[in-house]
Amino acid sequence: MVWYGAVEAVRGVSFAVGAGEIVALSGPNGAGKSSILNAVFGVVRPTTGTIRFAGASIDGMPSHRVAQLGIALAPEGRALAGSLSVRDNLRSGAHALAGDATVRLEEVLAMFPGLADRLDRPAATLSGGEAQLLAIARGLMARPKLLLLDEPTLGLSPRARREIGAALQAARAAGIALLLAEQSERVAAALADRVLTLRGGRIEGL
Repeated sequence: MVWYGAVEAVRGVSFAVGAGEIVALSGPNGAGKSSILNAVFGVVRPTTGTIRFAGASIDGMPSHRVAQLGIALAPEGRALAGSLSVRDNLRSGAHALAGDATVRLEEVLAMFPGLADRLDRPAATLSGGEAQLLAIARGLMARPKLLLLDEPTLGLSPRARREIGAALQAARAAGIALLLAEQSERVAAALADRVLTLRGGRIEGL
C-alpha cells in the first residue's frame, strides 16, 4: 500500500515484470500508476507490502541506491535540463554507471540515431517527441535492468508515439524490463506485452 497522508493511493497490487518484457499500467489520473512507479524507485515508501528486485527486497531504499541496483526512471514531464546540451543530459543519466560513459553514449545513440545530430543543441530546443526520446535515452545510459516510464506518450503526435514505441522495442530487445504508466488503454496495448488496468489504486479483476 502507498498512502499520501490520509489518502490511500495504492492497495492490494501484485504483479511481476520479466527481463525483456514491457508491462503497462493503464488508467485515469489518480488511479495509482505514478505512485507505483515512485514506490519502486524509492521516491515514496509503501506502508505495507514488499517490492522485490532481482530476488531482494528494496523496500525503503533511497532512489540513489535503487539506481545503483539497476533501476532507472524516466519521469512524467521528462525533467530535462533545458539549458544543457543533449549530450550533457545523456551523460547525466550515467551517474550510476561505473567508469567512462563514452562507450555507453555510443551504444545509446545507436538505439536513438535521431539524437546523434542534436548532441550539441540545448535540450530546450527539441520537439516534444525528441525530448521524450531524450528522456528515455537518458534513462538507458546507466544500463538499467528495469526502466520505469511515467506517461511516455503524453501530449505527443501519432508519429512521435510510433518513435517512442520503436525505442521501447529496442530496449526490450536488449533484455531490459520496462514498466510504464499510460492513461490510454489503447496506446498502452500498442506499446506493451501486458496491460494492467488500475482503478482506485487497485488492479481491476483482483
